[in-house]
Amino acid sequence: MHMNAPTSPAILQLHDLGFSYPGQPALATGWCASLGEGVTLLHGDTGSGKSTLLRVIAGALPSASGTLTLAGVRLDAEPEAYRRNVFFCDPAAEAFDQLTARACTATLSEGDAGFDAALWQALVEGFSLAPHIEKPMYMLSTGSKRKVGLAAALASGRPLVLLDEPEGALDARSIGCLWQAVASRAGRADHAIVIASSARLDHVPKVPLAGCIELLLR
Repeated sequence: MHMNAPTSPAILQLHDLGFSYPGQPALATGWCASLGEGVTLLHGDTGSGKSTLLRVIAGALPSASGTLTLAGVRLDAEPEAYRRNVFFCDPAAEAFDQLTARACTATLSEGDAGFDAALWQALVEGFSLAPHIEKPMYMLSTGSKRKVGLAAALASGRPLVLLDEPEGALDARSIGCLWQAVASRAGRADHAIVIASSARLDHVPKVPLAGCIELLLR
């Protein structure tokens, strides 16, 4: 694992991070890193552990060791407060299948005081989600389900937003909307985005990277 150091003040700090699934090689051992404002790319091939590391950062895998501090809040000391500072929607999650897309968004944004409802509405239009917003999630295509999570993420006011392969299953128009929104959010003070991607995002010049984490196949 290798990381380019951020140039802005740290929003997320990882100290002595370690994680492994039982019987598998460690994904991280004694890893220390700081992530600042803007967009950090978490890059690696399929199977390198990008999605797992996002879940660790989100505080969704409590078996991880080490110290994670986000916006001054430590995960081990204040787990609920820590999780309120991060937005992460697992694209593969089935927990929202029975909710409408609108209700799913309300659940994802619960407790998010900085949620931008006007931006969310613009993203709903940009992602062509308006005809589907009152449908239950199980009726939506894979691409539309991902758009629901992306719209909520990009309208979030939480200090850290985690995106897992955000271009996956999106049409060309929605991909354009995605990167325009990411570029706009990237300039916000005291906010950071981590994008897990098997591509290096060289095709997205409008989104300058503040840092890059390289994950090697184990």
